[in-house]
Amino acid sequence: MKKHLSLPSPYPNDLEQLQSYPVKLMQHQEELAHQLTQKINHIIASSPATAIMLQEIAQLLGVAFKVDCCCLVTVTSEVSGEATTANWCSNEYLEMPHPSEMFSMEQLLMDLPVVQCAAETLTIEDISTIQNSLVVGCQYLPLPIKAVLAIPARFGGKNNGVISLIKFQPCDWSESEKQLLKVVESSCAIAFSQIAQAQLIASQQQFLEKTNQHQNLIKQLTILSRTNLELNQMLQLAIASTAESLQADRGLLILLKYTDPLFRFQPKKQIPNAKATVVGEWNRESSTIRRHKIDKLEQSFSLLNCGLCQRVFTEVGKPVIINDYTALPDTSTSAPLFVIEVLPAVLLVPLENQGRILGFLVLQQAVARNWQLAELNLVEMVCAQVSNAIIQSQTLRQVQTLVDDRTAKLKSSLELQGKLHERTRQYVEQLRELNELKDEFLSNMSDRLRYPLTNMLLSIKNLRLPGIGPERQVRYLDILEQECTKEINLINDLLTLQKLESHQEPPQFETINLNPKIQELKVSFDKKLVDKGLSITLDLPEEQLKLQTELDSFDRILQELLTNACKYSERESIVHLEAFHQVEKQIDQVIIKVTNIGRGISEEEATYIFDRFRRGKGRWTPGTGLGLALVKSLVQHLNGEITVESVSISDSQLSEICFTLILPQFSDDSKLYSESD
Repeated sequence: MKKHLSLPSPYPNDLEQLQSYPVKLMQHQEELAHQLTQKINHIIASSPATAIMLQEIAQLLGVAFKVDCCCLVTVTSEVSGEATTANWCSNEYLEMPHPSEMFSMEQLLMDLPVVQCAAETLTIEDISTIQNSLVVGCQYLPLPIKAVLAIPARFGGKNNGVISLIKFQPCDWSESEKQLLKVVESSCAIAFSQIAQAQLIASQQQFLEKTNQHQNLIKQLTILSRTNLELNQMLQLAIASTAESLQADRGLLILLKYTDPLFRFQPKKQIPNAKATVVGEWNRESSTIRRHKIDKLEQSFSLLNCGLCQRVFTEVGKPVIINDYTALPDTSTSAPLFVIEVLPAVLLVPLENQGRILGFLVLQQAVARNWQLAELNLVEMVCAQVSNAIIQSQTLRQVQTLVDDRTAKLKSSLELQGKLHERTRQYVEQLRELNELKDEFLSNMSDRLRYPLTNMLLSIKNLRLPGIGPERQVRYLDILEQECTKEINLINDLLTLQKLESHQEPPQFETINLNPKIQELKVSFDKKLVDKGLSITLDLPEEQLKLQTELDSFDRILQELLTNACKYSERESIVHLEAFHQVEKQIDQVIIKVTNIGRGISEEEATYIFDRFRRGKGRWTPGTGLGLALVKSLVQHLNGEITVESVSISDSQLSEICFTLILPQFSDDSKLYSESD
């Protein structure tokens, strides 16, 4: 039997009062429903559409209906997949000791006629909604539930929530309570609708934020692919941006290096022999990552030893999605660097280009994750970008290598051409110089030959004149003899130079006493110097200076040096000859210096003054131009060295010219060059 709610009449004997009581009760019921509706609408208008708003409405209904507990549950949202609940309990329940037994609302619905609270329009689907909502809202509350009054809230023709009134004592709900609950149902439906709309808006905003993040990620990767960053640096930035944007715990970029470069032409679903190397890694800062030191692991492995990566080749073109890898039978074949025991949730997407797998992009998490389609599409787009960047980098590297190789070859060719051009120029310059020397040689030779021959021819003609006296005959004969001697000396000098340059004979060394030899030369030159007002001074060591040399060559060298000094010395000047012994770098040497004062020798003239038939510019002193050339050849024949130095004299146009002759010596115990030859 249902018990109806009734109140005793204060005037039982007054029929009029009894007749007006139902009217007043109805008016009170309508006023209460109106007030409840206004309060609910006020809460809806003034509170944000969250569970707090439902909490306030649950408290309001629980107090108004004087129940022990009130539960408001929204219908499970298609957006979030979860229901929003709000529970309110009376103070009496909060003060009473909680029972240890946990009551299940699903069991409660089997025992209590909950559907009796619903209107006659309820269907089986409505009853199922009420049951599911009550189970979600109250199944784990430690409540001693004895009576439940529930009603579905409908908005737009669809159930969007359930209102449940709960008492801890048995109760037969009155029709007035049921009617009142029906009245406030529409306002609660609005609250449920606002909650659903707020969830939808929040979900759409979250979707837009994720979409913007994904678009920014793709834009960032596109910009990275166009920059001049080194490939590994660009890949590191790509995996860091992708893993952080998708809120993964770890991200890896792995590239493959095939042992067989022609693998892409082999049959599909065949596991290749390749080495996998991590080229980019990102780890979220978490205690799990730090505790296992994931970043310290080996960064390469063989593809044949990793069953996880092999799935890409057995399931061509599909990403590998594993919620919990530890539950699979082939965890032992996964590479250690994946740390499956720490990060069992794996998303592995191949980096593919024209049917060839370049590597993998791997995202890992410590807990299972249901990847959304948009996120999978994003990862595939990232893989496409990274694959293009890898191919582009490899192509650019090959092109750059080819360009560098061609550039190096071109540079080498240009350098070779430059050397050939320089050598050709040198040859041309040498030919020009040789041609000039030839012309100069022919000119000098013609002059040196023609002038004596002309004198000889004139002397012969004069000797043939009739009536020539004896004195004149003797004079002409002397001219013939002098000119003939000049021609013979010129020819002998040329032959000597030719013999010295061809190294036909080695020098015949002998030991001479240098002091008396130089003094003899001085005496022979004193007569020649008188006419020019010159004199020779000697600076010789007190002890006798021994010299191992070839006597004829040494004598000719000193004669030519003294002759050259006499020719080009300023009148009334002194020719100084100095000889001494020195040891330099453990080598015995005899140094002879011939110094005179005259017109200076320029640096340009010093470079060719020892060449045959070359003489200083502006010097018109008669001579063959072979003297210094012969001196140089004789010095080289004796394994010596000769140099010239011209130092200007201050406040004068003259210079001090010094020819320095250096001849190496041998110890008494050593063999002479001529003896060892």
